[in-house]
Amino acid sequence: MPDQFFARSPADLASPDTILSMSGLDFMRAILDGSLSGPPICETLNYWLDLVEPGRVVFRGTPEFAHTNPMGTVHGGWYGTLLDSAMACAVMTTVPKGSLYTTLEYKVNVVRPIPLGTTILADATVSHAGRTTGVAEGTIRGAEDGRLYATGSTTCIIMGGNGPDRAS
Repeated sequence: MPDQFFARSPADLASPDTILSMSGLDFMRAILDGSLSGPPICETLNYWLDLVEPGRVVFRGTPEFAHTNPMGTVHGGWYGTLLDSAMACAVMTTVPKGSLYTTLEYKVNVVRPIPLGTTILADATVSHAGRTTGVAEGTIRGAEDGRLYATGSTTCIIMGGNGPDRAS
């Protein structure tokens, strides 16, 4: 994991006013460059932001023993969290200043188990960026060999900073 700072308390996270003062793309770029703290879930699950472009986000991560289920394989929640993060953050790159997003629903299809210690890329792109919803698709692939481990899709709701109606 990079030496990037991850939030250790609520005080380390960007305030709502800070988030609303930036476009979603600028917000995601600020996390990537370390100007804003990354979320604590990234440290807990050993993944981090690797690339931010308009309509695209990539996370890099490596599952460890702490991320296994009782059978000793990578827990499905690890796949889901990485894909949810990548897909929703890709949508965030399309959100204008003064607006926020949250995941409305997501789906994950695990294709094969990820061997422990394998570095992966969770790569997501936006297919629709509307006024009130954003849709994205994502994959988890091996960073070295490109092997497909999972696919996913999401729908996010886009909201104005003061409620469900989007800011102008």
